[in-house]
Amino acid sequence: MKVREILVTSALPYANGYIHLGHLVEYIQTDIWARAMKAQGHQVTYVCADDAHGTAIMLKAEANGVTPEEQIAAVKASHEADFAKFLINFDNYHSTHSEENKHFSELIYRRLNDAGHISTKDVEQLFDPEKQLFLADRFVKGTCPECAAADQYGDNCEVCGTTYDATDLKDPHSTLSDATPILKTSKHYFFNLPEFEQFLKDWTRSDNRLQTSVANKLQEWFEAGLATWDISRDAPYFGFQIPDTPSDEPDKYFYVWLDAPVGYMASFKNLCDKRAGTDEALDFDRYWMQENEHKTEVYHFIGKDIVYFHALFWPAMLAGSEFRTPTGVFAHGFLMVNGEKMSKSRGTFIKAETYADHLHPEYLRYYFASKLSDKVEDINLDLEDFMQKVNSDLVGKVVNIASRSAGFLVKKYDGMLTEVCAEPSLLEDITKTGDEIAAAYENREFSRAMRLIMQCADKANEYIDEKKPWALAKVEGAEQEVQDVCSVAINIFRQLMVYLAPVLPELTANAKEFLNIDDLSFASRNEWLLGHKINKFKPLMQRIEEKDVAAMIEASKESLAQAATPVTNKDSKPVEKNEPAAATDAEQTDYIGIEDFAKVEMKVAHVLACNHVEGADKLLQFTLDVGEDKPRNVFSGIRKFYEPEQLQGKKVICVTNLAPRKMKFGVSEGMVLSTGNPKTGLTVVTLPDGCVVGDVLA
Repeated sequence: MKVREILVTSALPYANGYIHLGHLVEYIQTDIWARAMKAQGHQVTYVCADDAHGTAIMLKAEANGVTPEEQIAAVKASHEADFAKFLINFDNYHSTHSEENKHFSELIYRRLNDAGHISTKDVEQLFDPEKQLFLADRFVKGTCPECAAADQYGDNCEVCGTTYDATDLKDPHSTLSDATPILKTSKHYFFNLPEFEQFLKDWTRSDNRLQTSVANKLQEWFEAGLATWDISRDAPYFGFQIPDTPSDEPDKYFYVWLDAPVGYMASFKNLCDKRAGTDEALDFDRYWMQENEHKTEVYHFIGKDIVYFHALFWPAMLAGSEFRTPTGVFAHGFLMVNGEKMSKSRGTFIKAETYADHLHPEYLRYYFASKLSDKVEDINLDLEDFMQKVNSDLVGKVVNIASRSAGFLVKKYDGMLTEVCAEPSLLEDITKTGDEIAAAYENREFSRAMRLIMQCADKANEYIDEKKPWALAKVEGAEQEVQDVCSVAINIFRQLMVYLAPVLPELTANAKEFLNIDDLSFASRNEWLLGHKINKFKPLMQRIEEKDVAAMIEASKESLAQAATPVTNKDSKPVEKNEPAAATDAEQTDYIGIEDFAKVEMKVAHVLACNHVEGADKLLQFTLDVGEDKPRNVFSGIRKFYEPEQLQGKKVICVTNLAPRKMKFGVSEGMVLSTGNPKTGLTVVTLPDGCVVGDVLA
């Protein structure tokens, strides 16, 4: 077998908050894959880092009264502690705020600039005169220029769904200082992405680098036309200064998304330097130079929301600066909990730390493995199913094989297994299944691997149930048969530990001690345990108790009585968020009567089609049957919360007597009702299939 040299990475977590279960989908997926490939005999290196730059981190540090360096160091320590709890086995965990990252960011930029791939142009932006910084769209609020809704962000109205430029807002104000922003022009630096269009069209369709659905999605960007990419930000900014800029212009900084993926290279270089001169030495150039692209392999595991950066910007940057491009970029979907978006109020927005305080991390590793495939699909953590599946599969099936058999062997035969296997065909069948399991792991079809493993466990339990060693032990003269049956069972258990080792490293380490073996590599399954002595069995895994799941949920709920924080009104004293201001006579008149409510017409609507809107990051376009002669076209600003296929065919509520509103992308003829908070999560209100299209809600 040829030993492959593989470098694997996960997307870099932002150094501005804690790790939660949604993040862990990716790190557990990557860790399982890396462990499985190592177990199959390949040389695999797994690196990651904190994404440590940007305005948000600078402002968070300021709010906490610390330096940005202190802020990111504290978060990095927290991230590493959380990852360790979930047995994520990084070979190196670094930071983008490092000398290595500075070196490679500057090197890539200079090579791109020297090759003519960098240009500049003046950009007019809103500027906070008090904070003395340019404002990203999320730091500007004002009145929607279309529907006059107040308190809308600088890129999209969450009421009518209109997209616009921040400069179009009426009465804009900075969310950082409440000051009225001014327009100010600044020179920005751009990476000329359109120059790489043909390269990227070929790259995204070659060598199975991307999942088919991802490649198809990127085709939409090609059809719309690639745009130059703004890679600079103005001071103040926490990041790296762009080198070689004119001495008479203000400092310019790399936009965080330029140096973030460079963090993969930087973390690997840091590891290479650490291992220099040891038996585990690594050669950086062998993995990142273009001439070695087919000698080594580089894979990125990412969420589907950052495909654009990893499958267009990143390979273009690498190709333009004479570095190798990734062998593959693997995207995964989002995590749902109990079929819904994670929610703080429901206790399903669960921190990694909170989970680990109540439940064993390997439960989650197994459950995620049982759900993950090579597709870009959202996965659902159904907590009832989670509890039942772990208890049934791991405790009731796998561990049960050892616990049912080990006692007889230790008590009656001093732990010795038979010299000859009594059921070679059964064991050969399970051994051969290992080839399918290994292939499923490599292809990231973890759910298939788990199904195959549980089928093997079922065969073992059926065999034990058929032979009934507990009954044979009471039959005089059946001693040899008892030893034969239990020895077969222990050998199957050993095979299952080989197959589950990438998913359950702690369980299998404890099983190695019980089995009295050192090796659980995939190759080891071909050597059966014959004439081998095992140790006394100790419980390997406990059942999940419902009370522990309930305690985790309760601990995750956001308190409704949390301390109020002041919100500053421009023309009044601060008002506490959780304390309503006394109503004035004028405010009292804002109440509506039943006759006003009756004016709103809401109908049952059937979603005939739901699609992304080209060029709109926040909109979905609905084609709705509301029981009229022709379908209605409705835009809704919920794109970041749903994929179109999740809503296709659903029955929803449509407000049908809103005046049609002309938008940049067409005319919207109604409103689809949702619940929740536009900032943290919106859930479209769906109706039972029995509801009749066109019926009016009373």
